[in-house]
Amino acid sequence: MSFQSFETMLIDEPAPHVMRVTLNRPQALNAITTRMGEEFNALWTSLIHDAGDIRCVILTGVGDRAFCAGGDLKERSGMTDSQWRAQHEIFERAYFHLLDVPVPVIAALNGVAYGGGLETALACDFIYAASHARCALSEVRLGIMPGGGGTQNLARAVGERRAKELILRAAPFGAEQGLAWGLFNAVHALPDLMPAALSCAEEIAGNGPLAVRQAKKSIHFGLQSDVRTGSRFEIEAYNRLVSSQDRHEGVLAFNEKRKPRFTGQ
Repeated sequence: MSFQSFETMLIDEPAPHVMRVTLNRPQALNAITTRMGEEFNALWTSLIHDAGDIRCVILTGVGDRAFCAGGDLKERSGMTDSQWRAQHEIFERAYFHLLDVPVPVIAALNGVAYGGGLETALACDFIYAASHARCALSEVRLGIMPGGGGTQNLARAVGERRAKELILRAAPFGAEQGLAWGLFNAVHALPDLMPAALSCAEEIAGNGPLAVRQAKKSIHFGLQSDVRTGSRFEIEAYNRLVSSQDRHEGVLAFNEKRKPRFTGQ
């Protein structure tokens, strides 16, 4: 995959099998423009189609001020209703494509995450946050509401009552609050944020890639159903791994007391 043409994000591979995506509009606190939405779609659909040797993704922002401040209201100024809806459809597709990325995506919040920025983080598999990060779903202050999965993913993370309070008040909260509510997996001082995210991503990338994908899928889709149906989904996902080369390699490596050499086959 080639991402050299991206204007709004930087792509690198800081460790084997790990892709880092860095939002790169620091002059606008990494706010989401139409172009960024289009590039999100291109990136996520490429990973859905063929992730190649990528086994984990880290999503972060450039600098120490912002992960993403949400939709760029300067670009939206003067839009007609039809133009607004057309732009939002691009953002909607990006949200659903992010949910469908087959490899784990870790959000590393290096600063503020407001509106669509927080919704983007919520669509990732889990979140690490810098200790100074501030977050909010503040859309109701603009006469709109979260439209990128915010009402669904926040409620699933922190519970219905907490989500209603945060969204209806447009109330900001800090990293430690998010950690206490179970929204964030960990909080780190900014210098330690990326090393922690990278360490986690490298651990994931070192595990069986087919197994990681199937486990992610089983957790995500199983939680959309009752426990018995989810368990049946889990068994089907499990059975797909039994005949894989990676399953044979993993057991052989364990018995030979060596590190497995997984190939994703």
